[in-house]
Amino acid sequence: MSYDGKIMARALARFDEDKQRRAQQFRQRREELYRRAPRLEEIDRQLRSTLPRIIASALDRGADPLPAIRVLRDENLSLQRERETLLTGMGYDPHALEETPNCPLCRDTGYRGSDVCRCLQEYYAREQIAELSRLLPMGTQTFDTFSFDWYGEEKNGLPYSPRETAEHNFDVCRDYAYQFSPRSGNLLLFGPPGLGKTFLSACIARVVSENGHSVVYDTAGHIFARMEDAKFRRDEEDDSQRDVDRCFSCDLLIVDDLGTEMHTAFVQSALYQLLNGRLLSGGKTILNTNLTPQQLGQRYGTQILSRLEGEYEFLPFTGQDIRILKKERK
Repeated sequence: MSYDGKIMARALARFDEDKQRRAQQFRQRREELYRRAPRLEEIDRQLRSTLPRIIASALDRGADPLPAIRVLRDENLSLQRERETLLTGMGYDPHALEETPNCPLCRDTGYRGSDVCRCLQEYYAREQIAELSRLLPMGTQTFDTFSFDWYGEEKNGLPYSPRETAEHNFDVCRDYAYQFSPRSGNLLLFGPPGLGKTFLSACIARVVSENGHSVVYDTAGHIFARMEDAKFRRDEEDDSQRDVDRCFSCDLLIVDDLGTEMHTAFVQSALYQLLNGRLLSGGKTILNTNLTPQQLGQRYGTQILSRLEGEYEFLPFTGQDIRILKKERK
């Protein structure tokens, strides 16, 4: 599982902010309790002195430290019981003066050894969804809100009706999202505009992000523009290369509106580099386009079409533009 450096930096910032906020809340609670019951502060001061006293006893030459350590242990337990009694008598949890970590797995470090802890993964997922929401309407786009009511049931000479096709595409996309892993394949969603390609892509992006994988969504035109900037511009302050690296390294790349960008020799070469590079690295890709696979082959060449036919599952979308249907029914 890879992590987008830009998104992880934001996740770590939020993680540390919450950690500091909890620490500040604990300090405020402790000060309030000390003010209300000064004996609590005395107890905590005595408890903090226990470890140095145990060490001193252990280092005391010529004497058996165990009896002294047992005395200190008993004293410590007695102080803890007194503190708990005072706290419960004030209506607080008996452990209100113990600063316990929010995550018992990593103790609020965010990492378990070299692995990212589950708690930090949740921050990462939220930041990634926020990033995706800048380009995708993530607010309402979920598998639960997808409606088949906009797809007709007339086949009109096709093997399957628009509704049957939509149901099949929905099942494939939902399974893809919830079962996403390094063994997943690649998807090509194609058909006229307004049939749900971007909607289902947003649904996939949400689920895959929530499961901790890195997802990048962008339009084909913008991706190719950044690739061109990265190749021909050497401005150190330009973020083009960073954006390109994200497209190549993320777990799932979703390319929208393929075929609407200006067609140039550079774009044709860039598309091949992108698709081939991700195939070689094991990254997974979803392509959304209004063009058929045959039209994509005519536009980008047989080399591209061969990659698509060999490595992508094709999901055709048919029917009437849902956006137009919604306007007509208002």
